Amino acid sequence: MSAPVFFTIDGSPALEERLAAVCRAAGEGACAIVPANRLQAMLLGGGYGRGEGGVLHEEGTDHPYNDLEFFVFIKGPVPLSDRQFRAAFDQLGHRLTEEIGIEVEFKIYSLERLQAGETTMFHYDLASGHRVVPGCGSATEAEIQAACAPNLAAERIPLHEAARLMMNRCSGLLYSARRLRAAHFGPEDADFTARNLAKLQLALGDILLAGRRQYHWSCRERHRRLMEDSFFTAEAAPEGVSPAQLRAWHEEGVAFKLRPRHSRESRESLAAGHRELMAGAWAVWRWLETRRLGREAGQPAAYAADPGSKCPETRALKNTLVRLRAFGPAAWVGDALKGRAMRYPREALFRTLPMLLWGPDPLPRKDLDWCGSLLHAPVPDWSGGVAAYERLWQRFN
Repeated sequence: MSAPVFFTIDGSPALEERLAAVCRAAGEGACAIVPANRLQAMLLGGGYGRGEGGVLHEEGTDHPYNDLEFFVFIKGPVPLSDRQFRAAFDQLGHRLTEEIGIEVEFKIYSLERLQAGETTMFHYDLASGHRVVPGCGSATEAEIQAACAPNLAAERIPLHEAARLMMNRCSGLLYSARRLRAAHFGPEDADFTARNLAKLQLALGDILLAGRRQYHWSCRERHRRLMEDSFFTAEAAPEGVSPAQLRAWHEEGVAFKLRPRHSRESRESLAAGHRELMAGAWAVWRWLETRRLGREAGQPAAYAADPGSKCPETRALKNTLVRLRAFGPAAWVGDALKGRAMRYPREALFRTLPMLLWGPDPLPRKDLDWCGSLLHAPVPDWSGGVAAYERLWQRFN
């Protein structure tokens, strides 16, 4: 598709120009860092690249809200390019972040990898909706389109991509629970919690669409599809949550994505919303995992303890090498004795998250120890379990 004309749906001209100025500065910075014969192109991805970036309206002025995600396409092996140019792009991102007030990230890639890679949500979203940074790279529009073309079929996105989205958004629910339980709950905690609840509201409908091969890069188009009468008549909603509730949550999630706001809600109000979403989230999690893994997911404890692989798409040899690098030889021997030395480390997240989020409160000592053995960290209590989970999640989300 052609690049969107605007960065936002209804942002002010001043905001649009502000974002365009950052793109120009990012392009100039990339051209100064990467030799001309190596730099293929640079694309702005994410919400702003798709023309659906968030607009934060405060005191009569529109401000950017979402991160700006630039993808720098460099000729040659991506790991080598990353090692060669990562420090310089981190410095550029830090400078632009300070100038605009939101996170500016640069991700190093290549057109060859995009064209040859699996159709993931990331590849699909980037290929389907992006903005080419002009004057940045030697690739023609036709060459960029050719690299994007294999990733334009949303129905090819595998179900483990939807499961990964589910795990990440429910992780936000877990981190929000930690803040809601803390002794102090201030404005920053309220804002974090409200933002993560809104992300999950959007994701629950998106996961249903992805699970039924009807995902779309535009959040507005996804909502239109979810609202169609035939969506829940062709196949019922997951047991435990109504179509009306899923549609209402998705509508609120889309509204927050396009017009985010800083939360002024109380701890009590946010806790009530958190409790409501907990039940709906497990209903969708169970629906998706039963569909993806080909066996009944059951309740959280049964799902966590089920011996079958949670990441069957991964390969045993690669998993072994990743575990050795992540945890060390001694831990690998212990995992081998427990039959999980050839499992991908993300599987520990799929198993422990349901126990930490939906398990009994307080978690029995045996369950805390079990979580600790999977996470390769001491878990003295629930908060310690969340901390250990987050450390592993930061590496394998």
